[in-house]
Amino acid sequence: MAGYKETPRQKMIAMMYLVLTALLALNVSVEIIEAFVVVNKSIEGTNVNLKSKNEETYARFEQQNLLNSKKVGPYWNKAQEAKRMSDDLINFIEQAKFEAISRAEGITIEQASQTPLKDIAAKDKYDVTTNYFIGNSQDGSKGKSKELKDRIELYKRDIVKLLDDRGRATIKLGLDTEGPFRDASGAKQNWEMHNFYHIILAANVTFLNKLIADVRSVEGDVVTKLFNSVSADDYKFDMVAARVIPNSRLVFQGDKYESEILVAALDSKQDPNVVINGRQIPAEAGIAKYSVAAGATGLQTYKGTITVKGPEGEEKSYPFEESYFVMTPSLTVAPTKMNVFYANVDNPVSIAASGIPESQISANISTGTIKRAADGKTWVVRVPLGQKAVVTVMHNDGKTTRNMGSADFRIKRVPDPKAYIANTDGGPVQKNMLLASRAIIPKMPDDFDFDLNFDIVSFKFVGVRGGDIYDRDGTGNMLTQEMQTFISNSKRGQRIWIEDIMAKGPDGNRKLGTISLIVQ
Repeated sequence: MAGYKETPRQKMIAMMYLVLTALLALNVSVEIIEAFVVVNKSIEGTNVNLKSKNEETYARFEQQNLLNSKKVGPYWNKAQEAKRMSDDLINFIEQAKFEAISRAEGITIEQASQTPLKDIAAKDKYDVTTNYFIGNSQDGSKGKSKELKDRIELYKRDIVKLLDDRGRATIKLGLDTEGPFRDASGAKQNWEMHNFYHIILAANVTFLNKLIADVRSVEGDVVTKLFNSVSADDYKFDMVAARVIPNSRLVFQGDKYESEILVAALDSKQDPNVVINGRQIPAEAGIAKYSVAAGATGLQTYKGTITVKGPEGEEKSYPFEESYFVMTPSLTVAPTKMNVFYANVDNPVSIAASGIPESQISANISTGTIKRAADGKTWVVRVPLGQKAVVTVMHNDGKTTRNMGSADFRIKRVPDPKAYIANTDGGPVQKNMLLASRAIIPKMPDDFDFDLNFDIVSFKFVGVRGGDIYDRDGTGNMLTQEMQTFISNSKRGQRIWIEDIMAKGPDGNRKLGTISLIVQ
C-alpha cells in the first residue's frame, strides 16, 4: 500500500491477499474461503488504524491552524478537501460492497453493512457479484466495476492537484488501475475483469476493503505532505537568545525610552554571508559583528545583504539598511555668572544638543532676534537694552517637536572703549612718538572679546601757549597740521589734553575719557 510506510503485518496481509487470489483461480476450497475471511478481518483492522492515524494528523493540523491561520490556513483548507475527496470515494466503495453482499445474500443493505464476512452464507458464490460488477458486457464496461474504476482514477487525478510540484514528484499513490493484469492462463485482462469476473464474494469484499486501505493511505500521505509544507520553507535553528533592540540609545529627559524585546533564533552551525558597503563581514557561530571607525560626524548610514542557505539548500539574500549618529567628543564648562548678551550688537552663539543633527535644531528668544549665522552652524543674537533674554531650543525630527530646554541671559550695554594716541591713554609721551602717531585710536577693554570697532568722529585739542589756552576742534581721529605744529613747538614738561572725544560704535555715539599728556 502507498502512503504510510507499511508495517510487517500490513505487508504480510497484502501478500496473503495476492496468494489467495492466485489460488482462487485454481480451486475454491473451504480453506481458501476461510483464509479470505482472516485476511479481510486484518485489513478491516488496518483500515481502523489508518483512519485513526489520519485523524491524529488532522487534529495537529487544526491546532496549528488555530494558532496561525494566516500561515496554515491555505494548507488546512487543502487538507479538508483531501478528506472530503477520500471520504466520498470510500463511501462509494462501502456502498458497492454492501450492495454486492445484499444481492448475493438476499438481505437488505442495512443488514449487509452489519454482517461480518464470516457470517455470510454466499461468500463462496460469484454469479450474482459478477453480474453486479461486470454487467452485461465482455469487459466490465456496463457493471459497477467500471464506475468504481472511473471514480478511483478521478480521485488520483484530483488529489495530487492539492500538492505542489515537489509533493507531486515524491508521492506514490498506488491504486493501480492500468496493469498489466493477466488471468490464470496468462491472457491479458483489464482492471475490471481481473478483479471482479468470476470472483467469489469473499474475495470481492476483501479486495474492496483493501481499496479502502489504499485510499486511507493516500489520504494520510497527502495530508502529511500538506502539513509538512507549512514549515517546508521555514529555517531550522538550534539556538534561541533574548534580544533587546532600542529605538535609540540616546534618550532625553522627559522623553520615553522605547525598545523591542524579542526572542531571536539562530543557526550556530551556519555562518551567514554578510556584505556591508561591498565589504565582507566575518561571522562566527551564526553571528556577524560589524565594526567601523567613526570618522565623519553626523548621521551615518550603511546598507548590505545577508545571505543564508534555505531549507532546500538554496541561497537566499536579504537586504538591510541601518544608521547611526557620530558626535564629536565635547566638554562644556560654563561660568554661571557670565551668561551675557550685549545690547544692539551681534552676539555669536553656539547651540548644540548631544545626539541631534544640527539641521534638526531650532531656537527662539524672548526679546530681540536669533538666527543662524552664514556658516549654518553658529547663531547670531541681537537684543535691545533691557534686563534679561531667554533662549529656548527646540528639536524637530520631522515627526515630533520637543523642547530641549531654555537658558537665561543678562543684557548689558557694550562697554566704552578707551582712547589712545601714540600707544598711550595719558602720561609722559615722547614728542617724536606723538608726532609720528597723529591718530586717536579707540580700543576695547582687554577682557572684551567681541570683534567690535568704534570710530572717532570728533575731539578737542587743548594746550597752553604763552599763558593762553590753546584749543582747537578736530574732526575724525587725525590731528590737524596746526595741532602737530603746536606739538612741535612744545617744550619738555608742557601738558596737552585731548578731550570731548566722541566715538561712534554699533549702538551709537559714546563720549570717551580725556587723554592727558606730558610732552617729553
